[in-house]
Amino acid sequence: MALLRTRKGRRLAVLLLCLVGLGSAAGLALLAFRDNLVFFVTPGDLAEAPPPAGRMLRLGGLVEAGSVARDRRDGKPVARFRVTDGRAALDVEFAGILPDLFREGQGVVALGTLRPDGSFLASEVLAKHDETYMPPEVAAALKKAGHWQPESAPAPPAAGWNTLTPRKSGG
Repeated sequence: MALLRTRKGRRLAVLLLCLVGLGSAAGLALLAFRDNLVFFVTPGDLAEAPPPAGRMLRLGGLVEAGSVARDRRDGKPVARFRVTDGRAALDVEFAGILPDLFREGQGVVALGTLRPDGSFLASEVLAKHDETYMPPEVAAALKKAGHWQPESAPAPPAAGWNTLTPRKSGG
């Protein structure tokens, strides 16, 4: 304990205690956020590397043309549709009322989990809000899939998105 006998030693001990306290607080905060993080993925990303079971995800892409089916289960509306990013497509089921702007060929982001059978169970569905807006995650997925090069042309018009044909993953 010779370190605490000098003024310089006491300052160093206080500094070390502060650093340990700050590090512990940061570690606990990050640990608390870990379970609440929701990652954005596309159908192609899920085909390449499926997430752990029960993990909340935001699935983004375009609603595939001709894939929307509406039904009622226990008095509640249920919608089934396919979301594509041009590389792969994924079946999505949503129990509830879809947004007014939800349409085939439109950009969509669905919050939910991947089921064991490979389909996606959405608890929330968001649709784009006007003709010119595209969610940043969907725009990035279109760029990554090669369906849009922003340096050479503006974003593809929404009317043409439903003509994208998904590529099979794995070769």
